[in-house]
Amino acid sequence: KPSSQSFNLGVSTIMKIYNSLTFQKEEFVPLELGKVKMYVCGVTVYGIPHLGHAKSAVAFDLIHKYLKFKGYKVNIVKNYTDIDDKIIKSSQESKEDYRTISNRHIGEYEEIMDLLNVEKDTRNPRATEVIDLIIKFAQELISKGHAYERNGSVYFSVKSFPNYSSILQRIKDHDNESEEEDYMVDQDTAFGEDKLDKRDFALWKKMKEGEPYWESPWGNGRPGWHIECSVMILNYLGETIDIHGGGQDLKFPHHRNEIAQSESYSGKEFAKYFLHNGYVNVNNEKMSKSLNNFFTVADILKDYDPMVIRWYLISSHYRSSNNYTPDSMEPAKKTYNRLINTINKVNDTEFSEEPSKQLDVLINKIIESK
Repeated sequence: KPSSQSFNLGVSTIMKIYNSLTFQKEEFVPLELGKVKMYVCGVTVYGIPHLGHAKSAVAFDLIHKYLKFKGYKVNIVKNYTDIDDKIIKSSQESKEDYRTISNRHIGEYEEIMDLLNVEKDTRNPRATEVIDLIIKFAQELISKGHAYERNGSVYFSVKSFPNYSSILQRIKDHDNESEEEDYMVDQDTAFGEDKLDKRDFALWKKMKEGEPYWESPWGNGRPGWHIECSVMILNYLGETIDIHGGGQDLKFPHHRNEIAQSESYSGKEFAKYFLHNGYVNVNNEKMSKSLNNFFTVADILKDYDPMVIRWYLISSHYRSSNNYTPDSMEPAKKTYNRLINTINKVNDTEFSEEPSKQLDVLINKIIESK
């Protein structure tokens, strides 16, 4: 209930964000005044969304909403990886078409996001929607000497991008680790025995028997994982974007590879700011399907209100991790209920029309905190 003492909190023109590219807070200056182009790595849809997926979604939802609060018009794209090794494996094990699997899990994910009050993105493209563009992207990298074909597959040449090892400045596990060993193996790096360099990663994978495939200049196959995001960003947001977001686990090799292939393609800066959210841990170990230590959001929703789950996920800084136990929700529930009770009391309070020095002091403190 508004009082007669109206006031304007104002909107600060300066905002600082932590940039993973530089390991420091920087003033946020968008490419275009008043507008933000933002991309967030979405989920690989081969299973039910767990609390770790929700952590990332809620974290970037807060950032999205805060940017809007600051007056920016935000064009935000978050993808679905609907074809990759994990989905193919799930399809082969269940004897179910990969499209049926991905469609089902996309529906589950969107239902959960709705319950958690995550605002809809501008676009949610699927990897399988941009196959033609992926092929063109790979062809361009080949023509520029940044990629090569071997036996029906296409690989990005890490040596063609001189700054590859310094991207996001990964901290080495061992002091004596050489630059040649400074890479991390994932499904695209592990693919292919005929690569020129063991660090090279697949942009296009030759079809294996029984796998889904698309026709290409190099024969039947399917895209690698890293190239999908680069192509969707290029298609829906452009060659350079303001903010690229994702989980900390995506820094290496996914985001490193995105930067290398995208800047090799365009010759321009890929993203001005990289933001990475923390994990949800279980017993101080990252929650993930591969470790089989995950808790699905659907299961937790059986006992707790969606807003309690959201409150729990934002109870720590977005770059920090939550350490989850089955008892973690109880403190969050109590705190959330106290907050709601306070809001209800404020809404039920009859405000005086008389000037208030206390209110003036409070307003000044709020303005100063901005």
